[in-house]
Amino acid sequence: MPLLDRINGPSDVRTLDKAEKKELCNELRDMLIKNVSQTGGHLASNLGTVELTVAMLSSFDLEKDSIVWDVGHQAYSFKILTGRRERFGTLRKSGGLSGFPYPPENKYDSFICGHSSVSVSAAYGILKAKKLKGEEGKVIAVIGDGALGGGEAYEGLNNAGESGKDLIVILNDNGMSISKNVGNIASYLTKIRNRKSYFSIKNFTSRLLKKIPLIGKPILKLLTKFKFMLKYSIYRSSTMFEDLGFTYLGPVNGNSTDDLEKIFERAKSIEEPCLIHVKTVKGKGYEKAEEDPSLYHGVGSFDIESGASGKSGESFTEAFASRLTEAAREDERVCAITAAMEDGTGLKLFKEQYPNRFFDVGIAEEHAVTFSAALAHSGLRPVFCVYSTFLQRAFDQIMHDCAILNENLVIAIDRAGIVGGDGVTHQGIFDTVFLNSVPNIKVYSPSSYAEAKEALTEALETDGLKAIRYPKGKEPLNTDFSDYEKQGNCRLKKSGGKILLVSYGREISEVTEASKELSRQGICCDILKLDVIIPMKKELDLSNYERVFFFEEGCRQGGVGESFAASYGVKNFTHVGIEGFLPHGTVTELLKQTGLDSASIVKTVTEVMK
Repeated sequence: MPLLDRINGPSDVRTLDKAEKKELCNELRDMLIKNVSQTGGHLASNLGTVELTVAMLSSFDLEKDSIVWDVGHQAYSFKILTGRRERFGTLRKSGGLSGFPYPPENKYDSFICGHSSVSVSAAYGILKAKKLKGEEGKVIAVIGDGALGGGEAYEGLNNAGESGKDLIVILNDNGMSISKNVGNIASYLTKIRNRKSYFSIKNFTSRLLKKIPLIGKPILKLLTKFKFMLKYSIYRSSTMFEDLGFTYLGPVNGNSTDDLEKIFERAKSIEEPCLIHVKTVKGKGYEKAEEDPSLYHGVGSFDIESGASGKSGESFTEAFASRLTEAAREDERVCAITAAMEDGTGLKLFKEQYPNRFFDVGIAEEHAVTFSAALAHSGLRPVFCVYSTFLQRAFDQIMHDCAILNENLVIAIDRAGIVGGDGVTHQGIFDTVFLNSVPNIKVYSPSSYAEAKEALTEALETDGLKAIRYPKGKEPLNTDFSDYEKQGNCRLKKSGGKILLVSYGREISEVTEASKELSRQGICCDILKLDVIIPMKKELDLSNYERVFFFEEGCRQGGVGESFAASYGVKNFTHVGIEGFLPHGTVTELLKQTGLDSASIVKTVTEVMK
C-alpha cells in the first residue's frame, strides 16, 4: 500500500518515521510529475518544495498553526497532504482544484496566494489577529527568493521585524543568490547557531541581564552590538534580515526533511521574528526540470519520457515578440522590459540579440513601469511586456509616472482576457476597466497576429502612452477582415441588417461565427470591430440600427461596452461581459459559462429579438 494512501490530512504526516518520510517524498514527486504532465501547471517549483512541505507538516500542527505560501505555485504537495490527494487529478480543471492556495477550497489554506511578495504581510496579519484573540499557534510565511524583488516583501519584513512578534519566515532560495557564506568559520557558526543549546543560552542570558538593575540592559546592548559587528565581518548573509529585526537561521538543505525538522524545532523556541534560509533544488527529481527549471516553471501537458509538450505553432506572445525584435533592429531606441517574465512574454530572442537593451527587473511591476517611463522620458522607446493580471499592481505608476506627462511608453499586455487554468487570480479581465480611467492612454486590441504586429509598429512610430492587449495562446479561426470597411479606429462589416454586433480582440471570432448562424436563421447582422478600445470615439452613425449588441471578453461593469454605449448614445443596447471574478477552466468552457461563445451569442440575439 503506497504511503500516500495513508495520508488523509496533515496530522498523518507527523506519525511517520524518517524512512517513511523519505519514501513519502519519492511518492509525492512521482505523483506531481504524472499529474502535471496531464493537467499542466507549475512543476519545477513544486518538485523543489517536496521535503520542505513534509518537514513543515511534521513540525507544525495545522490545527493551531498557519502556513502562508507566497505564490502558491509551490504548494501542490501541500494540497495533496492536506486532504486533497484524491482530487489532485482535477487540478486547474473546471470545477476542480485551484492551481493556487484558495481558502474556500480547504481550511488549511490560510490565505489566497496567486500573486508574489505578499506572504509576509499576510502572515504577520494572521499572527497579530491570533495574539489579539488570545489564540495559540505559530504562523509561518514561505517566500521564494524571487519574491524578494517585490517591494511589498520588504514592507512586510520591516513591519514584522520591528514588531518583535514570533513570526517565522521561511526563505525558499531555489536559484537567485542572495549572498554567499564564505569559509569554514561561517559554516561552523551556522552549525552552532542551529543547535538548541545556542538559543537556550541566548534566551537565558538575555532574561538574566534584563533583571540586573542599572547595568544589565547596557551590558546586553553592548553584547548585542558586538555580536552584530563580529557577524558582519565573517557572516554577511544574515545581516540584511537581522537589520530588519529577524533572527537569521541557515542556510539549511531544503531537500532534507531531517535537517529541516531540526532547524524548525530551533525556530519554534525563539521568542522573536525568525527567518530560516532554505536552499532547495528547483525541479528536483525530474532530470529535465532540473536542467531547465525555467522551461518547466509553468507548463502545459507534456510527455514524461521525452519532455516534449503538446504546444505547437505560433502564439500571440511569439508573434508580438518577433515584431518587437525586428523593431529593435530597425530603431536602436527600442528597449524591452519585463518583470521576471522573460520566457512567458517571449523575449528570449530579444535578449539574445540585444542584451544591452533588454531589462528584466525581477518581480517588481511598479518599478518596471516607472523605470520604463524614465527610459521614455530620456528619449528611448521602451516596451514593457507584462501579464494583464500583474499590471494591476502598477496602476499608480501608470497614472502618475506615465499618463500625466504622456510618456512615449508602450505597455504590452499579455494574457489579456480569459487565461484558463491559472484561474481567479490570473484572469486578465480587469485591465480594460482600470485603464479606462487613465487620461492620455491609447489601448489597441488586435484580433490576429498581423494586427498585433501592426499595432506595435504604429505605437512605436507615434508619441504618447500606449497599450496593446492580446490573449494567451493562438489566434482564433476568423482573422480575415478584408471585407470590413475602415472607420477610424474601428471596422464595419455590412450585411444590410438592422442589428449590429460589436466586439474587439479575440472575441470578434465568436461574434463572426454567431453571425453566420444567425444569417442561416434569417437574422441579418452587421459587425463592428473595435481596433482601438480606449479612448472611445464616435466614428460612425448607428441611428439606423434597431438593436446594438456588445460582447466583450472582459469585465462588463466599467468596461469598454459601457464606454461605447455612452459615446454613441445607444439606447436599444444589450451588453454581455464578464461579471465579477472568474474561476479556472478551459477558455472554451469559460466562454460558454460567461455567454461569450458563438452558441450563447446566437441564443442571446434570438431571445432579445423575439
